[in-house]
Amino acid sequence: MLNQFSRTELIFGKEAMEKLSESRVAVFGIGGVGGYTVEALARSGVGHLDLIDDDRVCLTNINRQIYATRKTVGKYKVDVAEERIHEINPDCDVRTYKTFFMPDTKDQFDFSEYDYVVDAIDTVTGKLELVMSSKAASVPIISSMGAGNKVDPTAFEVADIYKTSVCPLAKVMRRELKKSGVRSLKVVYSKEQPIRPLEDMAISCRTNCICPPGTARKCTERRDIPGSNAFVPSVVGLIIAGEVIKDLTSFSRGER
Repeated sequence: MLNQFSRTELIFGKEAMEKLSESRVAVFGIGGVGGYTVEALARSGVGHLDLIDDDRVCLTNINRQIYATRKTVGKYKVDVAEERIHEINPDCDVRTYKTFFMPDTKDQFDFSEYDYVVDAIDTVTGKLELVMSSKAASVPIISSMGAGNKVDPTAFEVADIYKTSVCPLAKVMRRELKKSGVRSLKVVYSKEQPIRPLEDMAISCRTNCICPPGTARKCTERRDIPGSNAFVPSVVGLIIAGEVIKDLTSFSRGER
């Protein structure tokens, strides 16, 4: 029967679409990267989505985050995302968590419930805990490496963490994962050398923080304020979504 996912079914087939409908994917961090991942997963027919992010939409998010508009500034990102997902697929089961994922909040989540985990957060401690929790539950995970301060969306690749190079975040993750005995991790990363942001305090959140009232982690407290754009984080998010969909459906070109 014709529905909003019929064009996708023409590629993946009915059995795969049923698999997606039954799958639960947790996306940790729904900003520039994770927001586009959620969008693509919802439009691909994933039937159960857990969205984890404690942040509110800020004016400075509008340049790159799909849920950020003038209308949504000040609203929780997970609330905006849930509403949008239901406009795409009213039948999608969405669970939201206004939580900053770290080792001290991990017990809020039962990783055994997930069919796939997406790591789109930007703290090393949180990323490492996500990997360890997913591995402990034997749940596949894909992790986003650095997307800030970059301008070439064609430079991103899917690789195992131990085959990455150049990316500073990937370097730290390789070292820490090796210490923890993790032998593999699927990541999306770029070999593009990061650009050093302009040191212009007139346009920096460092001295002009406009985070909405109630924001727990303000820009003035961040160690770095990276530059960003509309076309790099979105591409990373869509690459991640594609990997999740192909892995969940065991899709192979030419086979259905």
